[in-house]
Amino acid sequence: MFYKNKKGNEQMGKWVLRIFLLILAAITVLAVNAIWFKPFSSRVFYERVFLEFGLESPELLTQLRMLESLGIRSHNAKLDDRSQQAGDAQQAKLKADLATLRQYDRNAMSEQEKLSYDMLEWFMAHGADGEQWRYHGYPVNQLFGVQNSLPNFMVNSHPLHDLTDAEHYIARLEQFNRVFLQVVEDLQIRANKGVIPPRFVLEKVLAEMQGFTAGPVDQQLLYKHFAGKVDAIEGIDAQTATALKQKVATAIESSVLPGYQHLTEYLQALLPQTTTDDGVWKLPNGEAYYAYMLKEHTTTDLTPAQIHQLGLDEVARIQQQMLTTLQAQGISGNHVPTMMKALGDDPRFLYPDTAEARLQILADYKTMLADINTRLDGAFNIRPKADMDVQRVPEFSEKTAPGAYYNAPAMDGSRPGVFYANLYNIKATPKFSMKTLAVHEGIPGHHFQIAIQQELEGLPTFRKILPFTVYAEGWALYTEQLMAERGLYQDDPFGDLGRLQDELFRAIRLVVDTGIHHHRWTREQAIEYMAGNSGMAASDVEAEIERYIVMPGQACAYKIGMLKIVELRNKAQTELGDKFKLTDFHDVVLKNGSMPIAILQRVVEQYISETKAKA
Repeated sequence: MFYKNKKGNEQMGKWVLRIFLLILAAITVLAVNAIWFKPFSSRVFYERVFLEFGLESPELLTQLRMLESLGIRSHNAKLDDRSQQAGDAQQAKLKADLATLRQYDRNAMSEQEKLSYDMLEWFMAHGADGEQWRYHGYPVNQLFGVQNSLPNFMVNSHPLHDLTDAEHYIARLEQFNRVFLQVVEDLQIRANKGVIPPRFVLEKVLAEMQGFTAGPVDQQLLYKHFAGKVDAIEGIDAQTATALKQKVATAIESSVLPGYQHLTEYLQALLPQTTTDDGVWKLPNGEAYYAYMLKEHTTTDLTPAQIHQLGLDEVARIQQQMLTTLQAQGISGNHVPTMMKALGDDPRFLYPDTAEARLQILADYKTMLADINTRLDGAFNIRPKADMDVQRVPEFSEKTAPGAYYNAPAMDGSRPGVFYANLYNIKATPKFSMKTLAVHEGIPGHHFQIAIQQELEGLPTFRKILPFTVYAEGWALYTEQLMAERGLYQDDPFGDLGRLQDELFRAIRLVVDTGIHHHRWTREQAIEYMAGNSGMAASDVEAEIERYIVMPGQACAYKIGMLKIVELRNKAQTELGDKFKLTDFHDVVLKNGSMPIAILQRVVEQYISETKAKA
């Protein structure tokens, strides 16, 4: 009896072993297939592409915080590789991945799978086509570049919760010099190809770097940030904290400052080669490059001439609407920019130019956002789980930073989304403009769209982070109009004027962006047009025009995206009649992630057809 049971157990054990080996072999085949060949499943391919892309960017992994919950943290000790070899490899991989993607049978896919395919195919194909423009553009400028993006990343994204995080912080500081030298090499290649920024760009970058590196090490941002955090980390005693601070100081002296010095010396040497020509038309094959950038940001084939005329038409329409509102408030005149400039100088709409008032602005933004949140029922079925905070733009970069911007939350919930308000020039924050800015950067604008996208379930990871400017900025501008429709300005006509001025400002962008890069306007001509048509603060106008010069086409995405979303909503309302629900329309727009305009239109038209078909 015992013998038979033992033999039976042995035989069963052999079968279990065989089954285990078969499963292991199958897993091995799938793993090898997924890693080195075309995966059997397009979904596996999507995840492989995302994983490989993420692994090449430790900075992105830190920002997303997707691996920390698995105990993986080594990426937090590294900075991205910005070498030419890394760029070559990335471009080659993009082409190879695009070729693999196109091997899948799109016709055999479900509608949701086709969406994933089409979004990634558009993104990859446009990127592959952009190889010819690899050395166009200005990766170091007054708005962004290693000189300010790396410090911002270290302060806003790098975690400092324990000893390991502190050691990783030091390890990253020790790589600054390597990164800056790689960037200098890239800038040299561009200059040799005739791609040199306008003179004002280099002058402002040099001034920014001089301000950032001035003074003793223990008074500099990267040291002060670390020192303020490390003392509060539980489990680190005073002696260890002191030793860590000394290592940070050493890393700043041996790596950070030399990196800034290398970039400073290179830009100073390049300065005599700069000109005051501002548009990218001056670059080799500049007209074609501008057309490429317009397509990248708008995802359309609209020509510069078409966009320019659209801008002129929208400026005239919105100014007429503003004039009606201004006159209804008893404000005399018939020139909207002059009337708005006077409104912007009116003391009743201004905060005092003090540190206390700047703190009050941040508090008032939070109060406004709380009020906005109470007005969203009936417009949204879905809300983001991630929290949002309002903070001041870091003072070292606020002089050249935009008026406001949004940083996405960490995907593991460890960091909220942040609406950054630029408080450099207190006059640039009139009270009547604050509600619409809170809507755009906060809720239901960027925070809703980006946080909801990151929280989508059942979709490939790339669809949670893939950015299309026309969609993201179009949505944020659309929500400004949406909240007006939902009564946010019902008892606040001046607040509605602030909203209209912001919409006017986005229409003006269509005119000046194409004016600079297609019609060859100078920086001064563009400033004159924007100042003469908007009534905005002079400091805002200058910063905006200089932004368009170094980011060709980007500013055109806002209005084009907004107009398309409004057009699609109107179409759905007209065709569906009583079956139309605003909540359902917003679900369709938000629950599919960021997408090009043509795909968004397809998604909405499908929603219309399906809704019509319902009994």
